[in-house]
Amino acid sequence: MPEETGSPEEQAPPLPRLQLRDPLPPVIDTVDDYVAYCARLALGHGPVALDAERASGYRYSQRAYLVQVRRDGSGTGLVDPIAFDDLVDLDEAIGDAEWILHAATQDLPCLAEVGLHPTALFDTELAGRLLNLPRVGLASLVEHYLGLSLAKEHSAADWSTRPLPEPWLEYAALDVEVLIELRNLIEADLERAGKREWAAQDFEALLSFTGAPPKEERWRRTSGIHRARGRRTLGLVRALWEARDRIAEQRDTTPGRILPDASILEIAREAPRDASTLRNLPVMRSRGPRRFLQQWLDAVEEGLALPDDALPLSTQHREGPPPPRAWADKHPEAAARLTSAREAVTRIAEQHDLPPENLISPGLVRGLAWDPPTVVDVVHVGDALTEGGARPWQVELVAADLVDALTP
Repeated sequence: MPEETGSPEEQAPPLPRLQLRDPLPPVIDTVDDYVAYCARLALGHGPVALDAERASGYRYSQRAYLVQVRRDGSGTGLVDPIAFDDLVDLDEAIGDAEWILHAATQDLPCLAEVGLHPTALFDTELAGRLLNLPRVGLASLVEHYLGLSLAKEHSAADWSTRPLPEPWLEYAALDVEVLIELRNLIEADLERAGKREWAAQDFEALLSFTGAPPKEERWRRTSGIHRARGRRTLGLVRALWEARDRIAEQRDTTPGRILPDASILEIAREAPRDASTLRNLPVMRSRGPRRFLQQWLDAVEEGLALPDDALPLSTQHREGPPPPRAWADKHPEAAARLTSAREAVTRIAEQHDLPPENLISPGLVRGLAWDPPTVVDVVHVGDALTEGGARPWQVELVAADLVDALTP
C-alpha cells in the first residue's frame, strides 16, 4: 500500500465559498437612494450587521470610505459616506437595535465620525476570544461555524478609489452577509459555556470606546531608529518625522508615501545644511521626496538649531512601571509579585478556558505588581482593577487570587 502523504487538513477538499444570497446592491451615493434605504432599514427587524472599509496604507485619516449594513427584512446596503455630510439618518433608522460588528474597536471610531453610535452591540471577534477559539478572524469564524470559506483578498485595498470595482463591492457585502447568523450561533456557544454575561459586560464597555489613546512621541516608532546615533540625530529624526506628518495630514496620504522611514534616517544622519547637498542625497533621486525639498531642509535647520537641553533623550520617557525585564534588578519585590500574579492569572484562565489577556488586562496586572494598594485585600484590589477598566466578572474571578499573589 503506498504511503499516505500530507496532513488530514491538506487532504480535505476545499470548503465551498460563501456567496451573496441577494444580487449585489448598487452603491448608495445619492440622496434619493439613501433616504429609501434608511426607510427600508427602519422597517426591518432584529439586529443590524455593520462593517466599514477604510484606506489604511493609502490615506492619513482613518475615515470610512464604505459602510456596509444588513438587516433581516431590509437587505444589504452599501453606503458611500463620502457622498453625504453625515449618516445621522441611517443612525436614526437603526434606532436602538443591536449592532453586530466583527472587531468592533477597529470600526467604532470611523463610524462615530459619520454619526453612527450604537446603543447595544455584539462583537463576534471578542466573543470568539471569550470562547477561546484558536482563530477569531471573520473568515475563520465563518469556516468554524458555517463550514464556508470567506475570501479576504481585498482587505488591504484602497477604498478611497472611485468608482469602487465590483469585486471589491462583492467582498464588502460578504463581510455582513452572515454576521447575523454567526452572532446567533456564537451566542448559543456563550450560553452553553456560561459566558454570556461576561460577553454582555465586555460589549457594554465597548459602547464608550472612542479609539486608542494617542501614543506619546510617535516619531520614535520610525523604523530603524535604533541606528540613529546621538541626541542631535534623534532631534533631526523628530523634526523630519513631524514635517512629514504635517504634509501627510494636509494631503490625506499615508506618511510612508511622502517620505519612507529609511529616508528620514538617512537625511538625519547626513544633516545637510543647504538645498544642493540635500538634493544630491540618494533618497532625493525620486520625484516624490523632492517635491517637499524645502520642508525637509527647514526641518533639518530646525533640528540643528535646537539647544542641547531641548534635544530628545536617547530613551523614551514612560508613564507607569518600567518594562518588566528591568524589575529583577530595580525592584526585586515587584518582580516576585509579578511572577506570582502571572501564574495566578494563567491558572484561572486555564480553569475557565480563556485567553489570559481576556481574563484580565496584562497592563493592570503589571501596575498592581509594581505598585499594590496600601491595603492588599479583595476590596482594595478589586477597586484598583475596576478603576483600571476591569469588568465585574473579571474582578470576581481574579481579585482574591491576586491578593494572595501580591501579599508578601
